[in-house]
Amino acid sequence: MKILVKSAVLALSLVVLSGCARNRVVSSVDRENLFSLEYGNFEDELNLFDFGHSGEINTSLCMRDGFFYILNGEAKKIMEMNSYGNLLTLYYNSETNPPPSFAGEENAANSTRNAVPYPFNDISLITVDSRKHLYVVERLPLERQENDAKANLSLSQVILHFDENKKFVNYIGQQGPGGTPFSYVKNIYTTDRKELVVVCTVPTGMTVYWYSADGFLLYTIPIEKQNIPNPFVEENNDYFYSLDNIVPDYKNRTIYLKVDYFSSYVDASSRVQSGIEYVTSLIHPFKVEENAYEMPVTIPPYSEEVSEGFNKETYDIPYDFLGVTESGWLYFILSTQNGFTVQMVQSDGQRILKRNVELNREANLYYSFSLSREGIISVLLVEREKAYVAWWRADSLIQAVIKN
Repeated sequence: MKILVKSAVLALSLVVLSGCARNRVVSSVDRENLFSLEYGNFEDELNLFDFGHSGEINTSLCMRDGFFYILNGEAKKIMEMNSYGNLLTLYYNSETNPPPSFAGEENAANSTRNAVPYPFNDISLITVDSRKHLYVVERLPLERQENDAKANLSLSQVILHFDENKKFVNYIGQQGPGGTPFSYVKNIYTTDRKELVVVCTVPTGMTVYWYSADGFLLYTIPIEKQNIPNPFVEENNDYFYSLDNIVPDYKNRTIYLKVDYFSSYVDASSRVQSGIEYVTSLIHPFKVEENAYEMPVTIPPYSEEVSEGFNKETYDIPYDFLGVTESGWLYFILSTQNGFTVQMVQSDGQRILKRNVELNREANLYYSFSLSREGIISVLLVEREKAYVAWWRADSLIQAVIKN
């Protein structure tokens, strides 16, 4: 096991990438609805609205190799479905779900469906590797949670591990199988090496835990706010920065830090600091094995024009970091009035694609995105009457660029 601690702030120069190689053409990408889900308590239905509990909706989506894994936290179950909406496997808490109609069929020689009872408590996130091993973020009951008084942290979450035969293997904590629970888990990922990556939020920033295919800890990477690279460190003005997200690479042991930078805003008339204004966003690739940063990549913001009377103001808004593909394209997304804008940036910053994704705001109540390793954007859309699983084949755009 290696514990990597970052050195002092690196004086990295701001890389501004521009030129004719960039493609900034904005157009729409069509949404393809794959299947719908009714609301209810049956095995192939969603139960999202539990009026007995308050708080955020813990339902999420993961797509891998054309199969969809829908984690329905409110119902304490996970549905594995094909692209036609046929239920293949149901992992479920038998105390909160009726037995599925096909329970027991898995013992038959020609059975294509599986029912897997497991006492889920409070599940929220999911990822799947190429072996079809399933990893699930689970919140422990209060009596099993721990406290880290020194770091002022509540340690309450673990990662449940199921193998390709739908069997529970173990739970993974900070040190590996059976380890200390995590603090708040922001997201989990699996790589092409079948390695698990867990990104946690802590008071000082974020911590990344990197595990082998067997679940044993390889690296712990603390990302502390005060040590995040700041290219403006020698400037006289006050600059602030915010760590938006961390996403691992599929092929290499590299993580990508997306950082938004801001500066103090001084009112011209009163010469008094009246707020902060957005400056730029950078992706900082960090090589885990070398414990070193590579040169950052500038991520252009979304520009929105606002009219007031005869005056027009243009505001730059940073995108949210959605993820990275196996070919190294960085995906960013931003909510707009008519849906979303997706920006795809090549890892060297030389090419940029932008596409609008239309979404009916009035009809949509909740959504959960999933970015596949190929670059397909899948979404679970929750509307009043039913929910839909759809995707946008943004991967075809990238393939066209690669061929050219």
